[in-house]
Amino acid sequence: MDKSPPLKPWQIRLHRIIYEADTPAGKRFDVILLVLIMASILVVMLESVAHIDEKYGDILHVAEWVITILFSVEYITRIVCIRQSWKYIFSFYGIIDFLSTIPLYLSTIFTGSQTLITFRALRLLRIFRILKLGRFIGESNNFIIALKASRAKIAVFLSFVLILCVVLGTLMYLIEGGSSSGFTSIPRAVYWAIVTLTTVGYGDIAPVTPLGQSIAALIMILGYGIIAIPTGIVSSEMTKTRQNFININTQSCSNCAATSHSDDAEYCNKCGASLHHE
Repeated sequence: MDKSPPLKPWQIRLHRIIYEADTPAGKRFDVILLVLIMASILVVMLESVAHIDEKYGDILHVAEWVITILFSVEYITRIVCIRQSWKYIFSFYGIIDFLSTIPLYLSTIFTGSQTLITFRALRLLRIFRILKLGRFIGESNNFIIALKASRAKIAVFLSFVLILCVVLGTLMYLIEGGSSSGFTSIPRAVYWAIVTLTTVGYGDIAPVTPLGQSIAALIMILGYGIIAIPTGIVSSEMTKTRQNFININTQSCSNCAATSHSDDAEYCNKCGASLHHE
């Protein structure tokens, strides 16, 4: 039994603003958060441009500290306004929020010349903030459901493609192995088969014999058909998901932070707590 103390009125108000977007205050908070995320990503990208960082580096650094502090406040607030805070901390978005906030603080520790590479790597981890955008994309829920439902079919398809690449790569090695075309081993030939079948075509290895070129042409044509298969599998599952769609809202459980509740739900579909903060 959960022995966490009930939420106080101010915690309930914060929860409705931060975790739910069906209220005017919640919508305003989400818009502000979106702007901050995009601003942070823009700052990280601009800092990677040498002449911009050289001229405006101080301004960008201050802007990043301001954004980081605001994200830190948001992260702490999300923790304090749910009863089982550990469920948020160790959730996907909780981990992303943490990873997107902590690098700038860590970078102040590793400031020596010997740790310059570590310093830069830690700063680049801030790009994780782009994953925070996922919670604002409603259709992502349907897409994730469709991916889970079709994972067995996709696994079989990928296994088939892998076997096909091994067979085709081995065949091309037998045909082209004695020439100067670059097919020096079976693994290298399999690499070529994967590149060709996916229609990437780097051009670093190419068949030179008429038979090898004929087989390569067939593999290229086959690649167009293979690429469309996983798209069709997922699209079919998404259609089924929409047909069985139940209206859901952004209401979040104040006990365990679970989301995706139906409009007429009275209790959390994960922990059973009341969704009306009673």
